[in-house]
Amino acid sequence: MLKLKDIHKIYHPGTINEMCLFDGFNLKIEDGDFISVVGSNGSGKTSMLNIICGSIEAESGQILMDGRDITREKEYKRNVKIGRVYQNPSMGTCPSMTILENMSLADNKGRLYGLTRGTNKSRINYYKEQLRQLNLGLEDRMDTKVGVLSGGQRQAMALLMSAMTPIEFLILDEHTAALDPKTAEMIMELTDRIVKEKKLTTIMVTHNLRYAIEYGNRLLMMHQGEAILDKKGKEKDGMCVEDVLKLFNEISIECGN
Repeated sequence: MLKLKDIHKIYHPGTINEMCLFDGFNLKIEDGDFISVVGSNGSGKTSMLNIICGSIEAESGQILMDGRDITREKEYKRNVKIGRVYQNPSMGTCPSMTILENMSLADNKGRLYGLTRGTNKSRINYYKEQLRQLNLGLEDRMDTKVGVLSGGQRQAMALLMSAMTPIEFLILDEHTAALDPKTAEMIMELTDRIVKEKKLTTIMVTHNLRYAIEYGNRLLMMHQGEAILDKKGKEKDGMCVEDVLKLFNEISIECGN
């Protein structure tokens, strides 16, 4: 279980650009939840993910992971239990390294290398098996530099690599936004399969309302640092894209857009 308790976050404090995003924000995420998060730009979606992962700090409040306070824990320590895939495919892989080296790096997340080799040849067949499920032929290109792969291929690798170690939480930050429609569909199908097979608690920020409706068991809409919609289970199943779009339009009118 993950809890955000009374989170306060202020950007540019003490300046004319000071902006209070979260003012006592609370969120409880149950084990096994797959939450689709939607909302307009600046609503707090990515900031929420960054606070959970430790990329940015909140001014006050608590972050509890399975009852343990991780509020002041460094990002790299949280990453032992958290896998994250970003919008930009280049952020989840190292372009100057080969597919084999990238897979090996992900396989050893959270471990000390010491003076041992960076790649373990005994694991190559395992890496190939993992890559084979992508149906992209990458298992036959282990010595290829990742930087020459397409965005979709790199994003598929990043998603696969994020869950290679025994994580508990998967954080997806608009991970299909930079992809063409066909590749985005493939990535979403892969996402759903990984989440279900590994039983991961997942938070997915997306601007694709169809994905938000079709995937996951819970739908959250953010607006000005608050969760103005939180539907789960049968309530979410009863919603359609038009319902979410209608709420978006109502918010836009209220904001004068």
